[in-house]
Amino acid sequence: MRHETQITVGLRSFRVASDWAGPVAAVNALYQSYPAAVRIPHFTVRLEARRWWRRFLRPSIEVRGDYTLPEAAPLPLSQGLIAAEMAMNLQMALGERQYLLLHAATVAKGDRALILTGESGSGKSTLSALLMAQGWRFLGDEFALIDPKTGLAMPFPRPISLKNASVGVLERALPAATWGPWQRNTPKGDIRHLVPDAAALAAMHTPARPALIVFPTFGAATDTRPVSQEEAFVRLTQASTNYTALGEQGFLALSRLVRSVPAHAIDFPDTGSGLAQVERLWADAP
Repeated sequence: MRHETQITVGLRSFRVASDWAGPVAAVNALYQSYPAAVRIPHFTVRLEARRWWRRFLRPSIEVRGDYTLPEAAPLPLSQGLIAAEMAMNLQMALGERQYLLLHAATVAKGDRALILTGESGSGKSTLSALLMAQGWRFLGDEFALIDPKTGLAMPFPRPISLKNASVGVLERALPAATWGPWQRNTPKGDIRHLVPDAAALAAMHTPARPALIVFPTFGAATDTRPVSQEEAFVRLTQASTNYTALGEQGFLALSRLVRSVPAHAIDFPDTGSGLAQVERLWADAP
């Protein structure tokens, strides 16, 4: 491919190759504050046209890489940055074997980590970004990486994917933040990426000990309730993309996590009440 770049985020690096210059330029702009790439990437991403002439006539991007979903629908060239981010997510989801992956956002205070996990639209990305705005250290948005040997949460601070109205909330909370361009009319709505702050990028190799797991749900009346170890285990197996692939190692890592870390579910109608609930739970966490 004629155009390519390489980026490093925490313990993982990616080669991003494209048939078009635009997606690579967008990736470089979004990750310009990240550290220099390592020599040999862990994963390769390819953004390519299915037929050579689709580079020019109604161009659309097929997401490819070391790991691929054949049924994935192509994206228009105008959404090249989204395609690159999706492709990197796919490589981690299907190819990561060293760490237990949870679809979760993670932030930390000191050496203790809060894991926010839920379905798309649950509010975890918005809450984690707002906690970063209040001085928490941002560890990651798309994936929490749990070390099976130590139980620690390893930072993976990719840009935070914010959707629709949540973008305005964070623009007001972080007026000096660095943002990626608007990506309009994506399969998940209008998206804009928020670059984590300097503190998160400077500490992207500093792990934290999980101290609290929260399952948020946005849009419901305020409620907080404990989640049993059994329920938390089931929910987290559903939130993990590689639990089955890790086999016994994944079972032991997840079992230790739910036994040692309290879990709660919160419902919140707005970000203010959601943040207040998180702070109260954090104050009581061991």
